[in-house]
Amino acid sequence: MHVQEWLETVPAVAVYALVGVVIGLESLGIPLPGEIILVSSALLASQHGDIDPVVLGACATAGAIIGDSIGYAIGRKGGRPMLAWLGAKFPRHFSEAHIATAERSFQKWGMWAVFFGRFVALLRIFAGPLAGVLRMPYWKFLIANVLGGIVWAGGTTAVIYYVGIVAESWLKRFSWLGLVAAVLIGVTSMVVLKRKAKKAAPEPVVAAAD
Repeated sequence: MHVQEWLETVPAVAVYALVGVVIGLESLGIPLPGEIILVSSALLASQHGDIDPVVLGACATAGAIIGDSIGYAIGRKGGRPMLAWLGAKFPRHFSEAHIATAERSFQKWGMWAVFFGRFVALLRIFAGPLAGVLRMPYWKFLIANVLGGIVWAGGTTAVIYYVGIVAESWLKRFSWLGLVAAVLIGVTSMVVLKRKAKKAAPEPVVAAAD
């Protein structure tokens, strides 16, 4: 069963809670499909009046901010031994190469790595814990965390919701052509945001041969 088909069987309150919890856990540092859940829920909200997109966006934003804050606290207390432990538990996501790439991003961009990390899958699970491990001043982290959470969670919800509304309206007039055009609009919007985010990450450093 697809994620959206499953979400259609869940009450609105449960959808809000699911989105907030999954995004919160992902932001905390646990590899979960937060973006997929958010996109599916926003699209579902555009087709079913029981789900309020404003409440959905607020829950997603709260989950992102709170999860990142908890991740920061854990990273600050656990330090690098915590990263080593995560690498052993989740080698695919917390490999030494991934950690090194994320660390270079933080060293170069500082608090902007937290902000733009929202739009990059790799940095999204690293942002909070790594900011704590590197002992970024909390006020800087908090500003980037709040702004990034609002723009990513709120922006994604709004874009996908209105794409769903447009698609439904166009489908009544132009059948599948309306859906294709609406999806292209949504995909283009997300690609633009992701490209801007990727520009904030430095290119991988290639070690010179001896």
